[in-house]
Amino acid sequence: MYLIVGLGNPEEEYSRTRHNMGFDTINEIAEKWNIKVNKNKFNSLYGAGEIEGEKVILLKPQTYMNSSGIAVRDFMNFYKIPSENIFVIFDDLDIEAGTIKIRKSGGPGTHNGMKSVVSEINTEKFPRIRIGIGMPEYKNDLLNYILTRIPDDEYAILKTAISKAAEAIPIMIKYGIDKAMNQYN
Repeated sequence: MYLIVGLGNPEEEYSRTRHNMGFDTINEIAEKWNIKVNKNKFNSLYGAGEIEGEKVILLKPQTYMNSSGIAVRDFMNFYKIPSENIFVIFDDLDIEAGTIKIRKSGGPGTHNGMKSVVSEINTEKFPRIRIGIGMPEYKNDLLNYILTRIPDDEYAILKTAISKAAEAIPIMIKYGIDKAMNQYN
């Protein structure tokens, strides 16, 4: 079983913001693989289904970004999912907008959602897909940059990265992380 986690903030207020790239990717995966993400458990919206013949849970923590790890930990423990089968998808300021980076493991960097996940599951050994959102023109404007709605022209660029991330998930499941890294990094 795989736990595929998209990091973000509760959708109504924060939909279509740079900080919700993880949620947007989960939405695209759910649509493609016909998985309804509409159940509530452990302060999360989730749905269960199959991708490439493997059981998966698609997860959108509803704890707000900075406490995302609590939901990941609760699902991990309840379903006894090993950390190497937890894929976390999140936005990254340090990556060019419209591109993705896949890694097998690593530190959380400056991303508060990832800091929470690493802290709560007590390991850095889990795969992740970082969706590039680029840096704002003025670095003192970071909070506004990640939490305001994205203009249509820019969202079209970010949508390509969301689609790449959604395409990478079945490759990661069926062929492994290395194959996905070679194809998308």
